[in-house]
Amino acid sequence: MKIAIEAQRIFRKNKHGMDFVALETIREIQKIDKENQYYIIVSPGEDKCLKESPNMKIIEVKSIGGYLGWEQWALPKIIRKIKPEILHCTSNTAPYFCKTKLILTLHDIIFLEKRTQKNQSLYQNLGRIYRRFIVPLIIPKAKKIITVSNYELHNIKDFLKLSDNKIISVYNGYSKYFSIKDNPKEVYNKYIDKDNYIFFLGNTDPKKNTDRTIIAYADYVKNNDKNNVSYLLIADLKEDYIDCILKDNNIEWIKPYIYSPGYISNTDLPYIYSGAKAFLYTSLRESFGIPILESMACGSPIITSNTSAIPEIAGNGAILIDPFNIKEISDMLQKVLSDDDFRQKQINYGLERTKLFSWEKTAQELIYIYNKVDKTIA
Repeated sequence: MKIAIEAQRIFRKNKHGMDFVALETIREIQKIDKENQYYIIVSPGEDKCLKESPNMKIIEVKSIGGYLGWEQWALPKIIRKIKPEILHCTSNTAPYFCKTKLILTLHDIIFLEKRTQKNQSLYQNLGRIYRRFIVPLIIPKAKKIITVSNYELHNIKDFLKLSDNKIISVYNGYSKYFSIKDNPKEVYNKYIDKDNYIFFLGNTDPKKNTDRTIIAYADYVKNNDKNNVSYLLIADLKEDYIDCILKDNNIEWIKPYIYSPGYISNTDLPYIYSGAKAFLYTSLRESFGIPILESMACGSPIITSNTSAIPEIAGNGAILIDPFNIKEISDMLQKVLSDDDFRQKQINYGLERTKLFSWEKTAQELIYIYNKVDKTIA
């Protein structure tokens, strides 16, 4: 069987969540499945993070018209040339004019849900508009919808009125590169020159709860000796965006305690996690939450939310807080940083919890789905 997998953005340098999901799963499929022939269709980029093998060919496709032009014109054109039995689109959207059996990974449907706060990113707003338009059109064409948690499965099924046999959940994994690093300071000092820090992955998406998290951190600092508090390292946020939050909430005085180096490469993240006193993952809404597993695997105690799919992935033994409650975030941060026994208990729990997840399991389930869909009537 010939299987085409759309992985458009895995060659870009600054990869994000869905890019890593596609890349890590494809790498495991490459190791496991020697019977089927795979064609990985990507956009050209500088990070050649995947190599060809006898069972896997890489096709770089150029296009004009940005993401829409690539997906709706260039991708169908190459599919007609390859003539695969199956096309798996990995990042929420797919071409409309394509006769090949389609499998769609729908990570979430946040873009179809009513939003409570405007996104300040033009790129993300345009992406939302495109997904709101194309996804309802391609759902009926898909032979199988894959999502990443049971929470999201029920959410999508109810929202889109899908039958039980139309959609399935397949958990994500995490890279084994994420593990406790013996001397993390050698790397994390590139981003923060302090040994005592808390780590927070934020961006401009309202679901990441950045405003409340920074306000909660300010409350933690206010209630402690300023000479002994942990600093806050924030990845993926520009300084001017943080400055606006500080000004709007009259907490500009905490600016000296915040480090914002921008994008942190995936190769450096295990060292960041390993050196952190705690990891804040206070998102309002996640369909899975790979950073939960990454931080746990690196021995960083995580303070995370009790919403959406997060409890399903983090488990009952994790620190689950109400992400809307600023005081609760602040109080739990205080507890983790001041109670050594409690902190160690959370570290031990996380290391055990991650044993339930792997990209190998993800790949095995996808191969099973490919073979099953291949046997369906066109």
